[in-house]
Amino acid sequence: MNTLYFVVPCYNEQEVLPETSKRLLAKLMDMISKGMVAEDSRILFVNDGSKDATWSIIEELHSQDEHYSGLKLSRNKGHQNAVLAGLTYAAKYADITISLDADLQDDIDAVDKFVEEYHNGADIVYGVRSARTTDTAFKRTTAQGFYKVLEAFGIEIVYNHADYRLMSKRAVEALLDFKEVNLFLRGIVPLIGFKTAKVEYERHERFAGESKYPLKKMLNLAIDGITSFSIKPIRFITAAGVVTLGISAIFFLWMIINAIMWGLNAFLLVLFSMWFLSGIILLSLGVVGEYVGRMYMETKGRPRFFIDQFLNKD
Repeated sequence: MNTLYFVVPCYNEQEVLPETSKRLLAKLMDMISKGMVAEDSRILFVNDGSKDATWSIIEELHSQDEHYSGLKLSRNKGHQNAVLAGLTYAAKYADITISLDADLQDDIDAVDKFVEEYHNGADIVYGVRSARTTDTAFKRTTAQGFYKVLEAFGIEIVYNHADYRLMSKRAVEALLDFKEVNLFLRGIVPLIGFKTAKVEYERHERFAGESKYPLKKMLNLAIDGITSFSIKPIRFITAAGVVTLGISAIFFLWMIINAIMWGLNAFLLVLFSMWFLSGIILLSLGVVGEYVGRMYMETKGRPRFFIDQFLNKD
């Protein structure tokens, strides 16, 4: 029988943890009673440098029931690193892992189908949202734009999938062979190449607290995805440079003809063209700078996280 570890990244989740832990434990015990997973399965909460009582709650849960485990990062390292840290430790004990957020938006009843797909031969099972009816119009528009932009840049990604997924032990071990510092798991996992499956589910509204992925973090995640998996932005710069050069040459010739034939004052046109070209140059420098900066961080080879404490009863 397979051992299952739930991996739940937590950042300032004191408001939802009591309810989340109760529901996850009920689901885990139900799966154990049905013989779907082994008795030594666990719920691993990963504390990502929370500033509230999150870790204290995790410690209390662990002392109450051995099915609760806790992993405390030394400081806040971001959602993607927290997920990876949990998978790293879970893979030492578990045959299968399921990562999900702590906010109870992911339908935990879908995990039964996850495990069924695993037994049917899938090493990776993606949880895919069937609809976005619970999102605001702004959130729905930006989220759909996020996936379309990544697809436009040639990045292989599962549409409407976040980080709710099942991974087998060998899939996690393959994932750990990727050494990127700038993590984008949604783009890395499809590169593993093992047999995959998809399970649709309805995403609920957040039980309590605030979203940990506002627009700013979504933009940062999109930038990480694009710069980690595509060089198309640099190619766009090259194409834009060629087009701009051609337009500038035509524009310059047009100004000379106007000045000779009609004596027009081309000062405003020259000023506009200067601002336009300056904007193109600054944008290009910014894009190139993003790539250079990320290459700089990768070459340092710094550890992605440090573990402060690990609570687990074998």
